[in-house]
Amino acid sequence: MRIHIAGLIGIIAGASLVAQTDPGVRPGAGNIADVAQPVAGLSAADLANFKQGLARFRAVASVKGTEPASEITGLGPRFNLNSCAGCHAQPTVGGTSPRQNPQIAVAKQFGASNSIPSFITLDGPVRVVRFARGGGGGRGRGGPPGPAGRGGPGRGGPDGGVHDLFVITGRKDAEGCNIAQPNFEQAVSQRNAFFRIPTPVYGAGLIEAISEASIMSNLRSDRPLKDSLGIGGHENRNQNDGTITRFGWKSQDKSLVTFTAEAFNVEEGVTNEQFPHEREDTPGCVLNPSPEDHAAVSAVAGFMRLLAPPVRGAENESTERGSQTFGKIGCATCHSPNLRTGKSDIAALNEKWVPLYSDLALHDMGPGLEDFIDQGQARGRDWRTAPLWGLGQRIFLMHDGRTTDLVQAIREHGTPGSEGYQTTTRFNGLKPEEKQDLLNFLRSL
Repeated sequence: MRIHIAGLIGIIAGASLVAQTDPGVRPGAGNIADVAQPVAGLSAADLANFKQGLARFRAVASVKGTEPASEITGLGPRFNLNSCAGCHAQPTVGGTSPRQNPQIAVAKQFGASNSIPSFITLDGPVRVVRFARGGGGGRGRGGPPGPAGRGGPGRGGPDGGVHDLFVITGRKDAEGCNIAQPNFEQAVSQRNAFFRIPTPVYGAGLIEAISEASIMSNLRSDRPLKDSLGIGGHENRNQNDGTITRFGWKSQDKSLVTFTAEAFNVEEGVTNEQFPHEREDTPGCVLNPSPEDHAAVSAVAGFMRLLAPPVRGAENESTERGSQTFGKIGCATCHSPNLRTGKSDIAALNEKWVPLYSDLALHDMGPGLEDFIDQGQARGRDWRTAPLWGLGQRIFLMHDGRTTDLVQAIREHGTPGSEGYQTTTRFNGLKPEEKQDLLNFLRSL
């Protein structure tokens, strides 16, 4: 069979184009099973706690428990969604933002009269919004942001807190409450609204158990290479006991209990023993005694602590070459392939190597990713190195879900002034086939 030379040239050109594309999200069969799995080697008691916590994680909250199919009381007065599993759903329970955004449906659920902000779309990521300034000191409360400043967010007092998308006004279980949503469009127009998407919680117990010695030793290692690439990095620490914090996009939360309790209070509006006060005390909107839930925090934190890490996809010669390139161009200086847990009273978490591809440290990612929000030792340009395990099945990428394209996500690291600038420059200089191997490797994680 003869192949026309023009056709052959077209095939070669097409291969060159294909050689620089994101392979896309792996199907579910290549990773964690269809249902959330516990870490291996749990005792019967720990397994029972895992199952109880999973049920709580899936539970739907309503204001008074009168909405059909609701299992937790205390929703609102302001909230972003009505269940943990609604946000953490891709590729299964415990993951990150699903392909279809559940916030669209919950906005009008059970009679609610919320409008949907422009940055929330059906095919976009689950998002929470923070105002950098002008919030009047209250999360979800306070006056509107001030006028936009040149090169930064609107003026006014520092804020940084989550301003919940929705209110319970109009719901059948919230008679007498009449509060309004924040003015999101004004905040967006003044460049004062900054977004974050849910972080996956797979393997969260292993992350919690990583020793401080492992984190600090890893940060100090390979200093000549890191210095040559302009990579610094520093840990975030709890301002009370001085220990390293490690959860959240800015590594702002110390433990899974704190992370969970805050999420119940901030994302769902459910008061609990860690956060016993409503964030909105307008008369007519505080409809339950506080705390509204005594069991959810410990149960859900226990579920996340015992949740298995993601399972790698299929490996081949391309992913192996990509792994080598990942190290060669400097990605592994921040996305460290392994850290080690310390001593844990849970045998399955005790002194284990954790292949999370993160140093759990903060890095200055430059003005292109700045959100003007400080959290602990994290400043506006500082972000925790996102763990890459499970990346192969994430749809929305970066802290705010700004892209679904892995190539764009890599290049977002490379604005001048970012610690990722030189590594991104090295990526841009790779041959097309080297880029493809690297992308294939990343989607195998």
